[in-house]
Amino acid sequence: MLIIKPNYSLKQLNTFSVEAYARWYVQIDHEKDLSELFADHIWKNERLLVLGGGSNTLFVNDYEGLVVHIRIGGIKHRIDGNVIYVTAGAGEVWNDLVNYCVDHQFAGLENLSLIPGSVGASPIQNIGAYGVELMDIFYSCKAFEIETGLTRTFNKVDCAFSYRDSIFKGKLQGKYIITEVTYKLSADFKPNISYGAIGQELKARGIDKPSIKDVSQVISHIRVNKLPDPSTIGNAGSFFKNPIIVQEQFEHLLSKFPDIVYYPVADKDRVKIAAGWLIEQCGWKGKVVGHTGTWKNQALVLVNHGNATGDEIFAFSAKIIESVHDRFDILLEREVNIIK
Repeated sequence: MLIIKPNYSLKQLNTFSVEAYARWYVQIDHEKDLSELFADHIWKNERLLVLGGGSNTLFVNDYEGLVVHIRIGGIKHRIDGNVIYVTAGAGEVWNDLVNYCVDHQFAGLENLSLIPGSVGASPIQNIGAYGVELMDIFYSCKAFEIETGLTRTFNKVDCAFSYRDSIFKGKLQGKYIITEVTYKLSADFKPNISYGAIGQELKARGIDKPSIKDVSQVISHIRVNKLPDPSTIGNAGSFFKNPIIVQEQFEHLLSKFPDIVYYPVADKDRVKIAAGWLIEQCGWKGKVVGHTGTWKNQALVLVNHGNATGDEIFAFSAKIIESVHDRFDILLEREVNIIK
């Protein structure tokens, strides 16, 4: 039987370690729990927040509604020739899934090593890192429709993926709860090591022909040295999206700032700019204001130095957005979900 808990602290359920309380809280361990929960129409009409690992969330205030904490576990796979279909419960820790695939020599997830969060959030956010995005290896997901109580399977086209976005953040936001995700991986490993410092680190280790495990370990090493550990200092990883601008604007910026850090995108008329570089150029890297600030090794990451409120972190991010816009005429967009 489900237990609905009132006035529940969320501090341990968000990686920013910001104190906030949910008016109501329920933990979901099995898909059938959702059917039981929403059989009561009271909860269908209640304000809802679906929470996984809390790694991409900033609570600015207490949550006046029901927090549905997804803890559905389990990982399994099916092999079809050189293609491997790996299915994981939405509540699985993302990096546990990555390690499962690396250990089994299933190629495709290794560049996404050590990303915080849960499996269920991966298609919602279209997570990505080091030249790979979730949509590159996504096959399908199962989701529970709150209104009808039915389960629907979404394929890649259904999800309408784009940069750090999907249909679950758009017109279907708040209508479905993802319960499991299936990824299409490969037995043929073709290393993707052109992004960032992966190639340099492999060379420094004397590795000419990297294995899946080599790539995963190198990326984990880079992330550990570049990004703060949420278990020791509150943060949500990259706080802002890397902005994508039109070619004309990019060429104008390049003429003024020849060392600007940028990446090509599929649309040749657009260019992705490194948000961390923009923020650092405005003098924010490692800056501390009150109980919050940016990480000393990566300006893209905002941190909680111990007692920051969600409102304090949000206000700090607004100052960064304003200064970047003033200098570069680029409006940064928050990647983190702001819960008010």
